[in-house]
Formats: sequence, structure tokens, C-alpha cells
Amino acid sequence: MRAPASPLLPLAALLLGSLLAAPAAAAFGRPNVVILLADDLGWSDVGFRGGPIDTPSLDRLAREGVNLHRFYTTPICSPTRAALMTGRDPMRLGVAYAVILPWSNNGIHPDEHFMPQSFQAAGYQTAIVGKWHLGHAQETYHPNRRGFDHFYGHLHTEVGYFPPFSNQGGRDFQRNGESIDDRGYETFLLADEASRWIRERDPERPFFLYMPFIAPHTPLDAPENLKQKYADLDDDREPARSNNSDRTRKIARLLRRPSARPVYAAVVEGMDQAIGRVLQTLDDEGLAENTIVLFFSDNGGAAYALGGADNVPLRGGKGETFEGGIRVVSLLRWPAQLEGGTRMDQIMSVMDVFPTLAAAAGVEPRNERTLGGRDMWPAIRRGEEVHLDGHLFFASETPIRGSFALTAFDDEWKLVQEVRQTLLSAEVSNHLFRIRDDPYERNDLAAAHPEVVADLSEAIHRWRLLYPVSGTRSELIAPPGWRAPRDWADYPIPLEKLHDEAAPGMAPAYARRALDWMHGEGGRLLYDCEPWPFLNGGLCR
Repeated sequence: MRAPASPLLPLAALLLGSLLAAPAAAAFGRPNVVILLADDLGWSDVGFRGGPIDTPSLDRLAREGVNLHRFYTTPICSPTRAALMTGRDPMRLGVAYAVILPWSNNGIHPDEHFMPQSFQAAGYQTAIVGKWHLGHAQETYHPNRRGFDHFYGHLHTEVGYFPPFSNQGGRDFQRNGESIDDRGYETFLLADEASRWIRERDPERPFFLYMPFIAPHTPLDAPENLKQKYADLDDDREPARSNNSDRTRKIARLLRRPSARPVYAAVVEGMDQAIGRVLQTLDDEGLAENTIVLFFSDNGGAAYALGGADNVPLRGGKGETFEGGIRVVSLLRWPAQLEGGTRMDQIMSVMDVFPTLAAAAGVEPRNERTLGGRDMWPAIRRGEEVHLDGHLFFASETPIRGSFALTAFDDEWKLVQEVRQTLLSAEVSNHLFRIRDDPYERNDLAAAHPEVVADLSEAIHRWRLLYPVSGTRSELIAPPGWRAPRDWADYPIPLEKLHDEAAPGMAPAYARRALDWMHGEGGRLLYDCEPWPFLNGGLCR
């Protein structure tokens, strides 16, 4: 005989339905967030893709999380980091074409809102452990002013893997603005600090940890045991199908220089070991179940001779807008919410990370300017289709000034545009692919579809008109006579010695809009300009 229904069952069902429909953060408590960022990791240089390098920690994340199979970044370092922190297009921010170099005095506009600032406002503890590379000349650009309670690491790139950690001869290793002299292998030092910070956190509050490695960026170096492990690794990489990368490899062979591949492999495994330490700390602290761990590379692998990375079957590599330069390894794990060993095939970009993590954690984004990214959490969590509105655009002018790699693409068409400027001319090469059907970019359809090339070329043109006139450009050598500081921790101009507002520039206020329009393709004088659509990128609204 069936028992009579309880009068509490309808109420219980209602509560259960509300709980299931609620944001994940409300149902499980605010998750912790850990972002692990590799520097120049190759598409095929991970164990779960059958690569020759041991990466058990990344393999674990792939097994326990979601493989973000079509995750895109910019082709180079600083632009990706800017997009990650702001959720905005680096073209608007003035860091699209090149990285922020030691002699640069720019950074990301202080009026731009950074992702950790939103998490801070929601009660999160925040820390960055690793490489910053988003400005160092003024305190306004410093990580401790951009939403991070704690900063341990380097303001610059290429500081070396062993002491003394420096750039251009100036010391570059600090904790919250004070130089430190920690000794050891840089990658492992970062793991030690991240683990210490997690263990010593306030257990009553969630945390947001950003861990940008310098690995496996050049110049490559690793502990001796790892170098010995890979000393006999053959460099059997297939051609990158990129003129620049393949030419450098050929020249290196002709000069009988040893391949960078073995040391690169050692550096990658070292990074994987460091990631393993952090994952183990999460396990030991009982935090893994409700911690979002996101891993990706800041751009495609450096497939040229000195880099040692392998992106095949993707075409090209770092600095280029073929898939090998912008489509990267990316994994997301949250055991409390996501089924492990799954894959998302929708396009996701680095600009989507801020709105996506904020939505997953139930954190209100406090940006005032319009985000360039989308909330991809419904796609990751439930497989819903999240529409890509318009095109994604990426660019690079690195390393040769006047040599631009550009792209515009959606889920069907992708245009790769290469522009080479001289003082008197410009040469443009267009490569068109049906990217969904041809992800390895083998079948160039530019000649067969000139109308598509024309439309995407015009879209790239309009997008490039947004660039601030003083934005980063490729400058591999310092200004004549420039000298580095002895200690980069002393370099940023303190806040109290700066004006409260951004400098107005030389143009008088009444002429600024007209001068901005007259600059045309030279760039924007007005920051974050939104051109009138019928003026083809001219006068700002």
C-alpha cells in the first residue's frame, strides 16, 4: 500500500527546483578561482594530445575538467594579459600590436576596470604570483593598484629562470613593491609562493589567484635533471607552414646550432610540476571540489628556432594570426559543477574570461566601459549555444616593425592578412579559410571568394582605426642612450607624485575632436573612441 503524500513534498520540490535554477555560486558557496597562464606553450606539447613531453598535471586537468577546444588569444603576450584582466579588446586599450617593453612608459589606462577588482569588491582575497607585463613606469600600472592584494613576481618578461632575476640588468623580483632575493628555479619559486598563500589565506573568504608563468618563454633554462631527461629528444617537428618559423629553423640547421626542443621540453615539464604542486595544495586544503581552475597559454607556441614549441597540425605560431599563433591549449576544472573529460567546441576568447568567471562565481562585474567578451558559462556548464556577435579580431606587429599579422573570423570564414610596410609602399597578402571545415588552414580560398576577402578586409580596417595614436608598436631596441634602473621595484613613479587625472596631451581641448578625425588611419587621439558608423571610422561620437 502506497504511503500518503506528505504535505511538505510540494514545498521541498519547489525549493529543490529553485536551488537547481540558482547560480552555481549560490548553491555551493562562492568558488575559489585559480588562473594558470603559460607563456608560449605549443598546441601539441601536452601529454593528453600525445606529445613527447610529460605533463601529468595538465593531463589531470583535462581528465577532470573541460577541454576548451577552440579557445583563442592574441598572438603575443601583453595584449592577451590586457584582454584577460579587462575583458576588453586590446585594440581599444592601445596594446594590440606589441608588448610593453622595459623602456615603455605606458600601461593599461587607470580608468579601465580589472577583473580582480570586481572579485575584491565581492569579498575575495586576491593575489598574482608570476609575470605582470602590463605596465611598470607609474604606480597606477602596478598590480597592487589593479585589484591584487598580494603581488609576488616580476614586472617584466625574460627575467631568467635562475637568479639573479633581472631585465636589462635591473633587478626584477619583488613582493608588493619591495625587492626580494629568493633563490631557486623561478617556476618552482612561484609554485612555493602560490601554495604558501593558499595555505595562509583567510579560510572564511574565497580567493582569486592569478599565476602567470614565464615558462616556457625564451631564453630557455631548466634544472639539470630535467635537461638530462630530455637531452636526447629528437627534434622531429613537422614544418610550421610559416615562412618566418620555418626559415629560422632552416638557418639554425645550416649553422649547426643545437635544437631548442630538448630544453624547451624540460621547461614545459618544470611548469607542469609547478602546476602539480598547486593542485596538490588545493587537495591538501580540501579546496579542489569548489575551486575553478582555468589553464591556458597566452599565445601559440614559439615555433621558430629559438622557441622549440610545436603547434602542428595547426599552422604557424607565436606572433602570427594563423591558428598556431592564436588557438591555444585551454582547460577548465570545477568538480562541483562540471563533468570531467568533456570538451566544448564553441569559440571562446580570452576576452570572454572575465564575464564568464564572474557569472560562474556569482560576482557582479563592476566595469563601466562595455566588455568585449561574452559570458560563456551557459555553454561550458550546460552546452547552450552562445552566439558570437560579429567577428573576432587579433593583430601583431612583432617582431618586425611595419610587418603586421591580422585576422578577422567567425565560425565560418577566417581571413588572415599579412601587411608589410616600407617607407613608400605597403604589400598586403590575404589568406581565406572556411575555418570550421579547414581548422588547419590548408585550403586558401581567397582567389575563389574575393567578395568575402573584401568584406573581412574592410572589417579589419575599421577595427584598426580604433587604435590610440600612442599605442604600443614594435620597438626591439631602447631609445638611444636609455638606461635601465638598477632595481625595477624602485622604478614606478609613486602615486603621490602624479597628478590625479590622465594628461590631456598637447592638443587644445577645443581642437581635439577635429584633430582626432584628421589623424584618420594614424590612430585615435581620443581614448576609447566610438566612431559614427556612417563615417567609416572617422569622427568619434
